[in-house]
Amino acid sequence: MPKLYLVPTPIGNLEDITLRAIRILKEVNIILAEDTRTTGNLLKHFGIDTRMMAHHLFNEHHEVPLITDRIISGENVALVSDAGTPGISDPGFLLVRECLKAGIEVECLPGPTAFVPALVASGIPCDCFHFEGFLPQKKGRQTRLKLLAEIAHTLVFYESPHRLIKALEEFSVYFGAERKISVSRELTKIYEETKRGTIAEVLEYFKRKPVKGEIVIVVEGRKK
Repeated sequence: MPKLYLVPTPIGNLEDITLRAIRILKEVNIILAEDTRTTGNLLKHFGIDTRMMAHHLFNEHHEVPLITDRIISGENVALVSDAGTPGISDPGFLLVRECLKAGIEVECLPGPTAFVPALVASGIPCDCFHFEGFLPQKKGRQTRLKLLAEIAHTLVFYESPHRLIKALEEFSVYFGAERKISVSRELTKIYEETKRGTIAEVLEYFKRKPVKGEIVIVVEGRKK
């Protein structure tokens, strides 16, 4: 029976893709890509010539029923994001939900997800954690931070480089400057870096240097 495959792709180092992921991307009828240019570079590197379709935040509501119809009619489809596992702070949930409603089998391959290495290498407890992803940019941000400040287990955030200082300043206010924190950037790439310390220490460190690359922030939970 045809199915939907969720295929993780490397977050930086191309060696992190699995042999199974390469095989699936070669075998399916079509690949749904968040950015066809980014995915096109990946496919070219591994000699994959499967046809692509754009599937992103701005068209997924329109495309989901069309894609489910294609799978029902007999096509195998793979969904990829620009990097990492589809559905983790990227499009994917709506398509998965509708496929399951339609009785379509959904198979998710294991593979790269940025927050996992950042969390495990942080030195902050990782047995119980809350994945927040990206915070709201405006409406509801302060309310959300106040709520998160009361959670007793480890917090995990995604952030962009140009908003890092603002986020750390807010964490200092709402979580307390002495909470332990770990900031990872450029994971699996040449300039990979993880800075650990208190929120105050890490804030001062990044105030003194330019920041590039996608960022994962791991914050100690509220002490009981």
